[in-house]
Amino acid sequence: QVQLVESGGGLVQAGGSLRLSCAASGNIFSINFMGWYRQIPGKQRELVATITSGDTTNYADSVKGRFTISRDNAKNTVYLQMNSLKPEDTAVYYCNVKWGVRYNTWGKGTLVTVSS
Repeated sequence: QVQLVESGGGLVQAGGSLRLSCAASGNIFSINFMGWYRQIPGKQRELVATITSGDTTNYADSVKGRFTISRDNAKNTVYLQMNSLKPEDTAVYYCNVKWGVRYNTWGKGTLVTVSS
């Protein structure tokens, strides 16, 4: 069974930084996309950033220039460095991994709260 374990969420003041990590474990292979999504209660989950196996990245317009996604293939881990955080970044952040051609796994989420 494949599991994704997220860490790094918490409470931070506006303008501060946090680094999220997501480690994949279990019988996982051929990881293609790794990414971060976020969800505010009552709203749809939205894409934050993704990175392919070839290190091609994609960002939501709202986080471009402030967030950086990266991955460590040897550790099956994806990171999200979040700088210049804003109160509107407050959400539950979910890790997502697409692997083995047809599999799609989600983490349980980590809460990020940005105070003004």
